[in-house]
Amino acid sequence: MPIYEYQCQSCGAVTEKLQKLSDPPLTDCPDCGKPSLEKLVSAAGFQLKGTGWYVTDFRNKGGASGGSTSSGKDSAADSKPPCASGACPAAD
Repeated sequence: MPIYEYQCQSCGAVTEKLQKLSDPPLTDCPDCGKPSLEKLVSAAGFQLKGTGWYVTDFRNKGGASGGSTSSGKDSAADSKPPCASGACPAAD
Protein backbone atom coordinates (compact mmCIF):
# COMPACT_ATOMS: atom_id res chain seq x y z
CA MET A 1 0.00 0.00 0.00
CA PRO A 2 1.29 3.48 -0.81
CA ILE A 3 2.11 6.04 1.84
CA TYR A 4 0.87 9.49 0.87
CA GLU A 5 2.02 12.87 2.21
CA TYR A 6 -0.48 15.62 2.94
CA GLN A 7 0.05 19.25 3.95
CA CYS A 8 -2.52 21.46 5.65
CA GLN A 9 -2.97 24.80 3.89
CA SER A 10 -4.21 26.39 7.14
CA CYS A 11 -1.62 25.39 9.75
CA GLY A 12 1.18 23.99 7.54
CA ALA A 13 1.29 20.60 9.27
CA VAL A 14 2.63 17.74 7.14
CA THR A 15 1.32 14.23 7.73
CA GLU A 16 1.72 10.80 6.14
CA LYS A 17 -1.10 8.31 5.66
CA LEU A 18 -1.03 4.67 4.57
CA GLN A 19 -3.90 4.32 2.09
CA LYS A 20 -5.16 2.03 -0.63
CA LEU A 21 -5.10 3.38 -4.18
CA SER A 22 -8.90 3.29 -4.18
CA ASP A 23 -9.25 5.32 -0.94
CA PRO A 24 -10.45 8.92 -1.33
CA PRO A 25 -7.90 11.64 -0.49
CA LEU A 26 -7.96 13.05 3.04
CA THR A 27 -9.44 16.52 3.53
CA ASP A 28 -9.50 17.17 7.31
CA CYS A 29 -6.24 18.11 9.05
CA PRO A 30 -5.50 15.89 12.07
CA ASP A 31 -3.81 18.84 13.85
CA CYS A 32 -6.19 21.77 13.40
CA GLY A 33 -9.31 19.94 12.16
CA LYS A 34 -9.89 22.25 9.19
CA PRO A 35 -10.79 20.75 5.79
CA SER A 36 -7.69 22.12 4.07
CA LEU A 37 -5.41 19.11 3.45
CA GLU A 38 -3.78 18.80 0.05
CA LYS A 39 -1.90 15.77 -1.23
CA LEU A 40 1.76 16.53 -1.88
CA VAL A 41 3.62 15.40 -4.98
CA SER A 42 6.48 13.32 -3.64
CA ALA A 43 8.23 10.02 -4.13
CA ALA A 44 5.71 7.35 -3.30
CA GLY A 45 6.62 5.26 -0.30
CA PHE A 46 5.20 1.80 0.24
CA GLN A 47 5.03 -0.83 2.93
CA LEU A 48 5.75 -4.52 2.41
CA LYS A 49 3.95 -6.90 4.71
CA GLY A 50 4.83 -10.47 5.49
CA THR A 51 7.84 -12.36 6.71
CA GLY A 52 10.12 -11.01 3.99
CA TRP A 53 12.59 -12.42 1.52
CA TYR A 54 16.01 -13.57 2.51
CA VAL A 55 19.01 -14.99 0.66
CA THR A 56 18.43 -18.34 2.34
CA ASP A 57 14.76 -18.73 1.29
CA PHE A 58 15.46 -20.54 -1.96
CA ARG A 59 18.99 -21.79 -1.47
CA ASN A 60 19.56 -25.19 -3.08
CA LYS A 61 20.95 -27.54 -0.45
CA GLY A 62 21.72 -30.27 -3.01
CA GLY A 63 19.76 -33.47 -3.50
CA ALA A 64 17.82 -34.92 -6.44
CA SER A 65 16.96 -31.62 -8.09
CA GLY A 66 20.55 -30.59 -8.62
CA GLY A 67 23.97 -30.22 -7.15
CA SER A 68 24.94 -28.00 -4.30
CA THR A 69 25.39 -24.35 -5.23
CA SER A 70 26.98 -23.40 -1.94
CA SER A 71 30.59 -22.36 -1.73
CA GLY A 72 33.20 -23.53 0.73
CA LYS A 73 32.24 -20.66 3.02
CA ASP A 74 28.77 -22.09 3.68
CA SER A 75 30.05 -25.55 4.59
CA ALA A 76 32.66 -24.04 6.91
CA ALA A 77 30.01 -21.91 8.60
CA ASP A 78 27.82 -24.99 9.19
CA SER A 79 30.58 -26.99 10.91
CA LYS A 80 31.25 -26.63 14.64
CA PRO A 81 34.07 -24.30 15.65
CA PRO A 82 37.01 -26.00 17.42
CA CYS A 83 36.11 -24.40 20.76
CA ALA A 84 32.53 -25.73 20.77
CA SER A 85 33.63 -29.00 22.39
CA GLY A 86 35.10 -27.14 25.36
CA ALA A 87 38.74 -27.68 24.39
CA CYS A 88 39.94 -24.47 22.81
CA PRO A 89 43.55 -24.53 21.59
CA ALA A 90 43.76 -20.73 21.85
CA ALA A 91 43.00 -20.85 25.59
CA ASP A 92 46.02 -23.04 26.38
